[in-house]
Amino acid sequence: MPGRGELTDKAWERIEPLLPPNGRGRRWRDHRQVINAILWKLRTGAPWRDLPERYGPWKTAHERLRIWTMDGTWEKILEHAVVKDDAVGEVEWIISVDSSAVRAHQHAAGARKKGDAKQARSRPWPESECLGRSRGGLTSKIHLATDGRGLPMSIILTAGQAGDNPQLLPLLDSIRVPREGPGRPRTRPEEDIADKAYSHPSTRKAMRDRRIRFTSPQKSDQIAHRWAKGSAGGRPPGFDPETYRRRNVVERCFNRLKQFRGLATRYAKRAAYYRAEVIIASIYLWLT
Repeated sequence: MPGRGELTDKAWERIEPLLPPNGRGRRWRDHRQVINAILWKLRTGAPWRDLPERYGPWKTAHERLRIWTMDGTWEKILEHAVVKDDAVGEVEWIISVDSSAVRAHQHAAGARKKGDAKQARSRPWPESECLGRSRGGLTSKIHLATDGRGLPMSIILTAGQAGDNPQLLPLLDSIRVPREGPGRPRTRPEEDIADKAYSHPSTRKAMRDRRIRFTSPQKSDQIAHRWAKGSAGGRPPGFDPETYRRRNVVERCFNRLKQFRGLATRYAKRAAYYRAEVIIASIYLWLT
């Protein structure tokens, strides 16, 4: 019987066929045991060395996380979960986007740096590791797009001081749901709901060009600028308060993801591993 926070039998039946088979040499330790070990690590936020004995050696779980991050296995499993739900019409293509800053633990800032020693001293962390300074200190930022039920569709990781609006189009471009039968993957949502951080004329134009309904309140300075132009400022963009209320699903998704203590605080040195951990938690949300 699965323990708290572990894969259920139904979830395991979904993902077992997607996992790599045993290669040459020694057989791999049971995949389900290793994935449950990674979920335990994410749920508790404990160091790898504190992994309970029932999950096997901690080095095995960490190495499996590393290998499947590099070969794209985690993205493959998440894509499969989305495709299955889309095939039966459960995916709601009204996308909500938002971001959330995550405080990085001091252990996350020790990734090995490339380049000459002088540059390494001037930059205490590499930009590629998505660490930066913001009001909260050393932070990373998760940019998330969810469907109408609040389930993750695409994930981007940046440094904590990065703006939200520049990541909107990359988030939408990352949504790619293949079909079970013939046909091109679906990439265009019916509607996008976002807060004021994404309200920019260039963003609204991009949404019109893509034929995506866009619901976002205007910033006060944008309203004042339009009023200052008088009749030349044009009419205000359409805004439906009732539709905008549905944006809370992305906030609830962040709340569920941050129930995993290993995600609420970033401990991973490498951005690729931390993003993989967010994907693993997203898979858990889709399958449970």
